[in-house]
Amino acid sequence: MRAMLLAAGLGTRLRPLTNDRPKALVDVGGRPVISYNLALLHRFGIHDVVINLHHHGAALRAALGDGSAFGLRISYSPEDPLLDTGGGIKHAERLLSGDDFLVMNSDTIVDLPLDRLIASHRARNAAATLVLRHDPEQARYGEIEIDGDERIRRFLGTPAAVPEPLSAFMFAGAHVMSPAVFQFMPVGGAFSMTHDTYPAMLAAGATLCGFPFDGFWRVIDTPADRERAAGDLVTTRFQHLPIGTPGA
Repeated sequence: MRAMLLAAGLGTRLRPLTNDRPKALVDVGGRPVISYNLALLHRFGIHDVVINLHHHGAALRAALGDGSAFGLRISYSPEDPLLDTGGGIKHAERLLSGDDFLVMNSDTIVDLPLDRLIASHRARNAAATLVLRHDPEQARYGEIEIDGDERIRRFLGTPAAVPEPLSAFMFAGAHVMSPAVFQFMPVGGAFSMTHDTYPAMLAAGATLCGFPFDGFWRVIDTPADRERAAGDLVTTRFQHLPIGTPGA
């Protein structure tokens, strides 16, 4: 399986830390934030990684190289202008198509069981499987609602009515997709997976599934997030996980 780490964003809420570097290279707990997900991918045997580039993209390419120092094979997908999440994935289609692939945000540190996520996706023959989590502010971020079989039935309030009880979550920034998602993407231009592609797939009857997750998850959006995450990492195995080697 291939993976894509989304790393093209401007990181405006992390300024001044991102004035001279991409968000993915901001230090959290003594290492670049993107390195945690690189280590996670390696731990679960995913070695072919695509990373999209924009803000200080040359610095990220220089820091990670071809990925061999991390036990990975890294390809890059430069963007100019920025293409948002969906546009960025579509732009990298030639590097991802042919089989299911994983997409994760590079600014999130998560102890995610990728083997169980991928197995769940394939067992359901899903077009896409989204990692979901409960959050006190999930209504503000936008809720994704699943039925008792963990199939997504409502996305950001659409459709308005569903004739069965649903459980509400928020999207945790990681998802497995089949190549079928590309059929729902326009060619060229910027667009969002959560606001454009996934609602269109749901309306068309595509099988979208949720993967509820309540483990370690920290998103690095602001300097305060960075400080809190660094403190939290002291008590987790991430703090002692050498990049490029399997974790315990």
